[in-house]
Amino acid sequence: MKAEYRDTGSSTGSSFKTRFFVDKEFPAAWHFHPQYELTYILGSTGIRYVGDSMNNFEHGDLVLVGANLPHCWKTVGNQTENVQCVIVQWDEGLLGNWSNKPEIAHIRSLLRLSLRGVKFKRDKALELEKKLVNLVEQEPFERLLSLLWVLQELATTDEYELLAGPGFTHSLSLQESERINTLYNFVKENIKTQITLQEAADQVSMGRESFCRFFKKTFNKSFFEFVNEYKINLASKMLIDTDLSVSEIGYSIGYNNLSFFYRQFNKFMNMSPSKYRKQYQRIPILS
Repeated sequence: MKAEYRDTGSSTGSSFKTRFFVDKEFPAAWHFHPQYELTYILGSTGIRYVGDSMNNFEHGDLVLVGANLPHCWKTVGNQTENVQCVIVQWDEGLLGNWSNKPEIAHIRSLLRLSLRGVKFKRDKALELEKKLVNLVEQEPFERLLSLLWVLQELATTDEYELLAGPGFTHSLSLQESERINTLYNFVKENIKTQITLQEAADQVSMGRESFCRFFKKTFNKSFFEFVNEYKINLASKMLIDTDLSVSEIGYSIGYNNLSFFYRQFNKFMNMSPSKYRKQYQRIPILS
């Protein structure tokens, strides 16, 4: 699947687009579009890519992506439920002349932050869940008022984090976006193997030195740092979702040297795998 520029359009009778998305997985590759996008996850888990950031997602994940910021959500591993999410997309012109009104000042600031992607804390997202779900079925006028209310709520909270680094560049060509998506898929499909730099460069028809410069310029990290970050995100998900031992998880994602696995986990998660599992493992629901 190639990354692409997308123009999302609007819902019938409305100046912006809302939809309730259900499928086995997210079909979109790493892509960008001129619309702002608010995505709320109701079901499924996986890894979310926004700019040069990479994080796990689950129910309660609420993210605002700014205009032309590359992004995608990818399911990983065995899924026990379909992807379910609410997606809201709107153009810069939605607020029109309102954007200069003092009443919109907080929302205006939020939209500026969204150029790096904004992830809201789970408690705040769950608080807004009903309002977000209702957006899909509302009449156009009520939907617009509800969206403004949601944006104002998000604009006046400090329960958020920025996703893409300050040095991430938005000025990627379609060819560069396609290269990134090819590499995402290559890493995902070869997670258990020891990927070499030459193999990665061959995937996008580049020499090793050119490939290294391209990757570092795009993500401000080396390719192997990206691979290890992906593996540790996957490991953290497995620590929560499975009963596999720490060593079994390390081996399953291609770490033949468990000491190196432990060092990488500490590097990205600031704690050991065992401590992470104790802190975040879900309590089983007894039937």
